[in-house]
Amino acid sequence: MEDDGEKSSFVIGIIENRAKEVIMARGCFDDTKGAVLVKNLAAKEPSALGLDSYYKQYYLCLAAAAATIKWTEAEKGVIITNHSLLVTFNGSFDHMSIDATSVQNLELIESLHSNVWGTSNKKKSLFHMLKTTRTTGGTRLLRANLLQPLKDIETINARLDCLDELMSNEQLFFGLSQVLRKFPKETDRVLCHFCFKPKVTSKVLAGDTAKKSQIIISSIILLKTALDALPLLSKVLKDAKSFLLGNIYKSICENEKYARIRERIGEVIDEDVTHARVPFIARTQQCFAVKAGIDGLLDVARRTFCDTSEAIHKLTNKYREDFKLPNLKLPFNNRQGFYFSIPQKDVQGMLPSKFIQVVKHGNNIHCSTLELASLNVRNKSAAAECCVRTELCLEALNDSIREDVSVLTLLSEVLCLLDMIVNSFAHMISTKPVDRYIRPGFTDSGPLAIDAGRHPILESIHNDFVPNNIFLSEASNMLIVMGPNMSGKSTYLQQVCLIVILAQIGCYIPARFSTIRVVDRIFTRMGAVDNLESNSSTFMTEMKETAFILQNVSQRSLIVMDELGRATSSSDGFAIAWSCCEHLLSLKAYTIFATHMENLADLSTLYPNVKVLHFHVDIRNNRLDFKFQLKDGTRHIPHYGLLLAGVAGLPSPVIETASAITSRIIEQEAKKMEVNELQSYPIQMVYRVAQRLICLKYSNHDEDSVREALQTLKESYLNGRL
Repeated sequence: MEDDGEKSSFVIGIIENRAKEVIMARGCFDDTKGAVLVKNLAAKEPSALGLDSYYKQYYLCLAAAAATIKWTEAEKGVIITNHSLLVTFNGSFDHMSIDATSVQNLELIESLHSNVWGTSNKKKSLFHMLKTTRTTGGTRLLRANLLQPLKDIETINARLDCLDELMSNEQLFFGLSQVLRKFPKETDRVLCHFCFKPKVTSKVLAGDTAKKSQIIISSIILLKTALDALPLLSKVLKDAKSFLLGNIYKSICENEKYARIRERIGEVIDEDVTHARVPFIARTQQCFAVKAGIDGLLDVARRTFCDTSEAIHKLTNKYREDFKLPNLKLPFNNRQGFYFSIPQKDVQGMLPSKFIQVVKHGNNIHCSTLELASLNVRNKSAAAECCVRTELCLEALNDSIREDVSVLTLLSEVLCLLDMIVNSFAHMISTKPVDRYIRPGFTDSGPLAIDAGRHPILESIHNDFVPNNIFLSEASNMLIVMGPNMSGKSTYLQQVCLIVILAQIGCYIPARFSTIRVVDRIFTRMGAVDNLESNSSTFMTEMKETAFILQNVSQRSLIVMDELGRATSSSDGFAIAWSCCEHLLSLKAYTIFATHMENLADLSTLYPNVKVLHFHVDIRNNRLDFKFQLKDGTRHIPHYGLLLAGVAGLPSPVIETASAITSRIIEQEAKKMEVNELQSYPIQMVYRVAQRLICLKYSNHDEDSVREALQTLKESYLNGRL
């Protein structure tokens, strides 16, 4: 079981940063009541939730659900409609787990330097790079997928099959892009109205009633606009071949319930009413949403609304003529209502005394008059009366729609998924050169192999970004990456994690070839900063992060560690780094360890499942020439720290003394290395054979090719050329 202290501190950190804290009585957290509520409110069949099988595993989740539902009904004054909520248990069973520190280190949601450089910072987070979605629900789904990527290979491949079809069928891709624009951006918000039924209370303020009525009417209009776009979606998806798009067509486009809901809406709502974002047009649409003749008092209120609107426009024309202001405009917003806007260049001296509430706004002057203010009050009152009467007309329609709210939940979920796949994934891939992004492959227990992988964010900033490979398997589950400062180690670590995350959300990746063992958790230990709020030094912060990794690592985890143990004494830091590596080597987890400690390369002489790599650097005229290419083995770059110190401006005598000391230390350790390599060579040969045999086991080669590879492997082993 995971350490409770670490888990609770992790959860508390998320709550403090992202959520509002609400204190509730212990009795509200009743898992038995939560199970009953979830069964009653879930749109899915109760058996599909797995509550009967996993009740004991979900008890904390169910208790929290009971408290959340109780708070929602009490605080918001609503009753949740039965079978209206989409309920899924998103724990570590179906999704990859990424802790908050790793989210920050990998720059999944926010760039590390966004606070320093401001909005002009060129380096974006992965979320901002992919955030070309058009709906708020699609954006939320994208963010949720990045924070909790998928683990189910079948689901991932279904998304990738869909992407394959979109990339090979331009007509389908552009057709879906155009159709999704027809759906309002706030379509998923419609569910907030139909899933919740307001409680009947005696004390309701007039302003609150009008506002509530406007929300109800807007929801109906939004729903009508979305349902009007469904035939267009059906036309585009009719010939789709991928399982995902075909399933959407069957469950959405062939579902007759949507047509019945549209018919009910058409019986009450005027056909010409559509969703509008311009404030006054939206208010007018709300007032005239219901067909004429259904409610006499509503028709009277509409007449008053039209009369006051017309009077306001006549008053504006009168002011244009009387005060010789031909460019006087009449804007509208929901807070002020109508007001006047006059270009400052048209005003000679002071405005006439009739104009009040004069405010300078850019190159314009905003103002009002007593007559306009009076008409505004009457116009707003008439609009509020229209909305209240319209709500009364829509009560029966709302109740009938709530009976089929589960299909609206499905529609919202499908639109969010299509928005993410089409407008984010497919759009991003279409903007890249051909074959720069490829479909990843997946295995249950094979290697993590990426050929010519690139950093998905940095490659868009640097045109000459150098690609690098990675290969991890059960026979070689740890990479030690070495190289001077600024040679590319941290970028490489981040690159591998981002590629794995992209692959497991069902998107193409920036590489030439890849096969990935599904990762269940990603852990990172990167950067060197202290935490003054928790009274933790740089070293203590390092140790806390490392302890969290070692206590929670699983056999399918991916661990990247950058510069462990450098914030304390060299001997203690080296000892801790070595010990952590030995602990991780005993697991089947894949580990990438970046370090400047050249002595850690000795691990490869003792443990055949350790592979040492280095970033290639040339020295020209006492300057480091970074190639950013990852190569096998170790390579000693003499005095690279001293060269960088010289560039930084350290005095020459200091650098010369440091150079002499370093030379003596290196000479002593080179002798030890030669002895260790001679002793470990036979073991290394055996493990290299085992590693290649495992690779052949998971390869797709035919029998003859495998025989030929085995013969070549045998000859290489006998000749000592592995």
